[in-house]
This record gives sequence, C-alpha cells and structure tokens, in this order.
Amino acid sequence: MARPKPAPRVGFVSLGCPKALVDSENILTRLRAEGYEIAPSYDGADLVVVNTCGFIDAAVEESLDAIGEALAENGKVVVTGCLGAKGNVVRDVHPSVLAVTGPHATEEVMDVVHAHLPRPHDPFTDLVPPQGIKLTPQHYAYLKISEGCNHRCSFCIIPSLRGDLASRPIGDVMREAESLVDAGVRELLVISQDTSAYGVDIKYRTGFWEGRPLKTRLTELATALGELDVWVRLHYVYPYPHVDELIPLMAEGKILPYLDVPFQHANPRILKLMKRPASAENNLARIKAWREICPDLTIRSTFIAGFPGETEQEFEELLQFLEEAQLDRVGCFAYSPVEGATANELPGALPEEVREERKARLMEVQEDISTQRLERKIGREITVLIDDIDEEGALARSEGDAPEIDGLVMIPEAEGLEIGGFYRVRVTDCDVHDLYAEVIEE
Repeated sequence: MARPKPAPRVGFVSLGCPKALVDSENILTRLRAEGYEIAPSYDGADLVVVNTCGFIDAAVEESLDAIGEALAENGKVVVTGCLGAKGNVVRDVHPSVLAVTGPHATEEVMDVVHAHLPRPHDPFTDLVPPQGIKLTPQHYAYLKISEGCNHRCSFCIIPSLRGDLASRPIGDVMREAESLVDAGVRELLVISQDTSAYGVDIKYRTGFWEGRPLKTRLTELATALGELDVWVRLHYVYPYPHVDELIPLMAEGKILPYLDVPFQHANPRILKLMKRPASAENNLARIKAWREICPDLTIRSTFIAGFPGETEQEFEELLQFLEEAQLDRVGCFAYSPVEGATANELPGALPEEVREERKARLMEVQEDISTQRLERKIGREITVLIDDIDEEGALARSEGDAPEIDGLVMIPEAEGLEIGGFYRVRVTDCDVHDLYAEVIEE
C-alpha cells in the first residue's frame, strides 16, 4: 500500500494587539480543522502566513521586517492584518508576497492558502479542540466581542483598517466563553476596539444563552460571564456613563476589579482635537466614585504626549491629572504622525525631541505613583494566578495584573505550585512594577 502523503504545513507569524491575536487564532483554527499542520519553523513550512500590525510607524517597520524575514527564509508568504489595509505599503516593499489581505479576513486567507497549498482530505486530521487553536497559555484566553469602531479619533486609523463597529451576537460570545472554560481556561480577557459600545450597532438586540434572553450589552454580558466561575477582565473600556453599572459587579466579586480605560489626555481642548468619545466627562469625579464603591479597583490607562498644538501648560494639566487620579498602571506614547490620521493636518506639530521628552516626564511622574500604590499592598493577602514556574520561583499575576502589559507577582518558593492554579499569597515586598509574595499555608 502507498504511504499517505504528509499533511501540508503552514508557518505562522502573529504580530500586533490582542484583537490581531484572535484573528490569528481563528485562521489557525481553520487551518487545523481542514487538516493542515502548523510548522514551528520557516524551513519546515510549505508557506508562511504573517499577521501584521499597521497602527504606528514602529509597528509598520516591525511588520515589514517580519515579512522580509519570512520571504528570505521560506519564500512563499501570505500577508494579512492591519498593514494589509494600508494601500500598497506591503507590495511596494515586498512585491513577491503571494497575497495581501486586511484584518479579520479568515476566509480570504484560507482562499489564498487553498490556491497555493491544496487542502488535504483526511477526516482524522480535521479534528480540532472545541475551543479552536489558541496562541495563549492554556489557562487564559482573549474573548473578542466586537470588531471595528464607530469613532473617528483624529490620531487613529483603526476604523479605516477594521471598519465600523460590528458586535458579535451575545449567544455566540457566551458559547465561546463556555467552550474556553470547559477546556481549562481560568481567565477570560474581554477585548474589542471599544468594549463599552458593545451592542450599540445592533440596538442592544436580545439574544439567547442557555434558553434565557440576554441583551447584547456590556453590563448583561459581564453579568453572564461572571457566572462561569473564572476571572473576567475587561479591556478597552471607554468611560461612558453606563460603565458605572460594572463597578458593583466588581465589588461583589462577579468580575475582576480591573478597568483598562484609554483616557489619552486630560485637557478638554486637546481631547476635543483628538475627537475622543466621552471627552466631556468629569473623569476625576468618576474615578473617585468608582473607588468608593470598589476600593480594590485597579485602573490602567494610556496617554499621548506631544499631541499637535499641545502647550506646556496643557501638558502640565495632564501631569496634574495623574497626580490626582492616582492610576495604578499607565502607558504613554509620544505622538506618532501615523499616515492617514487627520491629526497630522492640525497646526502646531511638535518636534520629536519635545514629544519624547514629555513622554519621559509623564512616565517619571507615573512611576512614583505606581510604586506608591504597590507599596500599599505589602502585608496584604491576595489571590494570584500562576503563569509560569522556573528555577527562580513562580511568576504569577494578581487581580490587578493583565498578562504582558502589567506587572507580576514573584513567588520565590514555588514547590507544589502548578501553572494555571489559583493561590492565596501574602505580599512581602515590591519594586517599581512587581510584587513579591509568599504562599499562605492552608
């Protein structure tokens, strides 16, 4: 009898944000479902898919470099993701790629793969786990609830790359969440371009989960996810008034007391120039009210320093906001003139050295704030989730730490601990970013 032909092998490079990561997971799931194998290296692949980011200049360069490396090492490359939506950028630099698609383009990518690497026909290799192929560790996963964005922030080109808001049916989201939990996921990280706007595009249409009606709306979704007995962490939550409804759920332990809120600035004039949603909100008052309801709330945010026309006084106002808001985690970008962003047309563009200097000043102020907030946790007992264990101990995260973007909880004595397990620990020390702790003997 003739030996069966080996399954075609596809290499995969995934760049960019968690939304792009979910796109990668969807493509990998389809590849495995159709019998393709995933190659761990360039030389073992019959072709390579590169999922790109195209938001800021540094990400564009990283994506173009990754495409170039894949072409040099393998030669057969399919490009997908946000960079593919930016006109002829990819083709101008790398004309030999097999095809270029935009973001959330699973069907288009599969069509190209089929054309250059015919689909194998073997029912035994069609089997994939119910939760699909994931690029995250087994114990946590991203849950994308919508795609695109209805806002037109002047510094952002994401709507031109990913389109307007398109919310997933709440029943589909909950079934995916259940499947992930059944597969051993202990933490669900809810993501989208604008999580607070979930359901707006479909007028909060009522869906169904386990035979009961559920509105396609963030509060109802968070409440339902809170019934799955895992950590539920919310990202990209714009500070609309209805976000207040989530804080009691956090205080009651239904979802994690954690909010990722992209404030971007504090000065009303700059926020207006940025065309930010909820720019007129009194965010200091909101933060104070949230913490009165949920004292353990962790707030992370991102800001832009050196926006076109930003005066020194307006930047100082942003620093004053940080002092008053006492945010736990902060990231800052020096304004980057992304090609296609309308903010580039605004008067008063600042020199790069001014933008970078303001970013450095902001992070210096925030470093002191973050350290002080971590110091308050010394001596407290907290719950952690173990991400990894090595010769130096266990690397864990608290309720206030999202993977890869926030800090860690370092546990030097890790004997008997398991990756993906929850443990009670006592915080013994901290540095600028991380906590140190010891396990509480039961």
